[in-house]
Amino acid sequence: MDKKLISRKKPSFPISGKLQKYLTKYSRNVVMPVFYDDLLRYSGAVEVYDKSGKDTLWIRVYYPEFERNEIDLSLKKIYAILHADGSDESIPFLNVDAIDYCTFGNSKPFRVKIRNILNDNYMYMYIKRADASRVFGLELEHLLSPDRINFLVYKDTLVEEHIQGIPGDVFMNSGYKHFSSRDQKQLSKEFVKFNERCIIRLLGDMRSYNYVIVPTHDFDQVQYRIRAIDFDQQCYEGAFKVYMPQFLKENKLFVDMVGENLQEASINQYKIEERSAISKRIIRVHDRVLALLECMSEDAISTPEKVETLRKDLLEYTKDVKFKKCDSMGALLKVAFDFVVRNYENVNQYVIH
Repeated sequence: MDKKLISRKKPSFPISGKLQKYLTKYSRNVVMPVFYDDLLRYSGAVEVYDKSGKDTLWIRVYYPEFERNEIDLSLKKIYAILHADGSDESIPFLNVDAIDYCTFGNSKPFRVKIRNILNDNYMYMYIKRADASRVFGLELEHLLSPDRINFLVYKDTLVEEHIQGIPGDVFMNSGYKHFSSRDQKQLSKEFVKFNERCIIRLLGDMRSYNYVIVPTHDFDQVQYRIRAIDFDQQCYEGAFKVYMPQFLKENKLFVDMVGENLQEASINQYKIEERSAISKRIIRVHDRVLALLECMSEDAISTPEKVETLRKDLLEYTKDVKFKKCDSMGALLKVAFDFVVRNYENVNQYVIH
């Protein structure tokens, strides 16, 4: 794919008042004791290396002693809000082991490692500057993917739970030829479905390092699932191909594996299965999806030029003339959802109005 199709630097879009009300209604907007900007006041840092000694491009940050205790307590409270009932009962048993800062990419997140001192188990959470397009992406992931996801927003701060899995590029780095035939076929199936899911909900830039492979042991076999972990490019780019992982060069190994293991009839069948699954999810949470799309339709989360380009691409791809009237990314996504429900579930009464 031409690198120009993906913007090198995507701007951050503010959370509108209407989106704030939506987040409050569905318990996403919660008062938190620390902001993203507070974590930027670190006094020192060291590079973080992986097990092989390679620079991860993350740095481990440190804070002045007079601030560290307050920051640690605030992060523990956020963790309790995200994963429990928000009470202080668990705080004495939590420890902030590390705070890492990512110096590249659009979101520049902080990664916080929280450990339970009673059993030595630990979890991660990410603190980022709130961006409307990313919030829309997270909420759509929660509503329309096979997986649920926890996140919180407070003013200009976004907190996300860590999504466990093996990064796609790491998983495929040694080549897929050593996988069993069954594993290759199942991974191929999952990539087809993941690809279709991204197309339908207009989630862009799903290069292999922006999603993870989640293996699950089931009796005598392993099941695989592919999960997105980066929602920065939700309904932002204009070129439709950006929303098709199959056209991103970083996914070539997955595309090759699909070509070698699945017949065209199987690929089409898996696409239909995914469209059907998403249609059912849209119907099941119809009112909430509609409310979210209304917020998105009123928000500017891209440029008029990109909206125009994507409108033309979607019109050509679907032949649905309803795209002609769309003047925002939210409107485009609404018509796309209507198109999927109307054509693959045959339940016109559930078309989003």
